[in-house]
Amino acid sequence: MPSSPLFQALFFAAGAALGATAVSLSNNRRERVKPVHSSPTAIVDVSPSGKPALSQRELVAGDVLKYGNPGPISDLICRKAYTLGYDRKLRHPAWTVEHLTLASVSPPPDDPNGGDRSKSVFKEDESIPRQFRAFLKDYFRSGYDRGHLAPAADAKSSQEAMDETFYLTNIAPQVGDGFNRHYWAYLENWCRKLTGSFSDVFVFTVPLYLPKQDADGKWRVTYEMIGTPANVAVPTHFAKVVLASRPGSAYNPRESELSLGAFVLPNASIPDETPMEKFLVDVDTVERAAGLTLFSDEVKGKAINICRTTKCELVIRRFDDARKNATKAIGAPRR
Repeated sequence: MPSSPLFQALFFAAGAALGATAVSLSNNRRERVKPVHSSPTAIVDVSPSGKPALSQRELVAGDVLKYGNPGPISDLICRKAYTLGYDRKLRHPAWTVEHLTLASVSPPPDDPNGGDRSKSVFKEDESIPRQFRAFLKDYFRSGYDRGHLAPAADAKSSQEAMDETFYLTNIAPQVGDGFNRHYWAYLENWCRKLTGSFSDVFVFTVPLYLPKQDADGKWRVTYEMIGTPANVAVPTHFAKVVLASRPGSAYNPRESELSLGAFVLPNASIPDETPMEKFLVDVDTVERAAGLTLFSDEVKGKAINICRTTKCELVIRRFDDARKNATKAIGAPRR
């Protein structure tokens, strides 16, 4: 087993199962919020055509829970640019998933501007019961950015899609300078750029709470809470898990070539020069730490390490206003 602290922490982490891991997508583009009580099922599986696809399987519990399931409940939220499972205890997403294509990350032909971030505002998600909801005031003067898990820049297809990424159900507290505004943003851009060489790109973003070994030799999970009273948990790490596919060889074009990679980053400032592959881990490691089943064994068995099929290198872009925004305080909530 690798000896680095990150790998040790991932190895010893035991994430609590979040109940629902089945994703159901339909052609109905309206927003849907649905608590799901089901057995663990891979979120991405192999379709009959051999391509990766979001699972539509759902296993319902028996009569023993006919008067109610105490949970934990993962509110399944399906929006135009992403789907997520919301964690009511931690008050941020348990996971988000996006299906990126070259068309989906680009403005539509009839609207060159597409979604405009400057027209979007952060907002509370009233579809979540109030007692389990994150509030704008929780982030006010917290010292953390309101970090998108499904990035706003991935939702340029329409203003509605862009606006939906600003719900607090898609947000988790992230360190700003050196992470959310920089290294994490570079990783998000890398995921988008994959659509130039792969036909389909599935991107999971997963907040993690990993233990570290203290001086007494024992492993402990310690994390901050923000809000007054304390309401929203601050993840210690974030994972990006990427499955990319494209047609196989000319001799067998129907068989998709699958590439898979998982990256776990600390929620902390990361120097720009840090190699991306430093954060590469096995997908099984992320699944175990989060208590999730992201992919079926068939998908994981067929997939090639993504750093062998494309360059795992980040494009570093620090604009002048990045430093100015690094010290800009979050505005007071409107309500």
